[in-house]
Amino acid sequence: MSDTLLLPPVANALAAHGVAHEVLECSPELADTAEFCAHYGFSLEQAANTILVGSKKIDPPRYAVCVVLGTTRLDVNRSVRALLDVKRASFADAETTTALTGMLVGGVTVPGIEGLPVYVDRSVMDVPRVVMGGGNRSSKIVLDPAELLKLPGVEVVDGLATPREPAEVPGD
Repeated sequence: MSDTLLLPPVANALAAHGVAHEVLECSPELADTAEFCAHYGFSLEQAANTILVGSKKIDPPRYAVCVVLGTTRLDVNRSVRALLDVKRASFADAETTTALTGMLVGGVTVPGIEGLPVYVDRSVMDVPRVVMGGGNRSSKIVLDPAELLKLPGVEVVDGLATPREPAEVPGD
């Protein structure tokens, strides 16, 4: 598949930083993690969710982009709060996510995001290949997670996420 399916800032960032990747087309209705994996034959262990988190209780607000596997849960209350050095942090709503990343929920990805810290859970780096958003709900990228380290502002963090309970189904 061609990079033309990707949101242009995502395709441009991948090219500018020499990130090796494959592009997959997906139906927008199936862009959320659980639906995508079930339909397209990926496991949740291969799905890397990109989530915007922030604290609006301070001025100016602080935000960060976090990447965790579909089998884990982002530790907002401890890890993210400590990384942002704030008392309270929460998941950004869809409107804020689009405003700060230029991407729709279900397609948010690290390439193409500028000016925000990017924290990647260490467990993501242990997977040979991950699938993540393409910047929109109609494409995904597949890559070796080590390729993310070519992008500016990416930091690998131990304990950014915790294992999910088996009955939990991830969103995106």
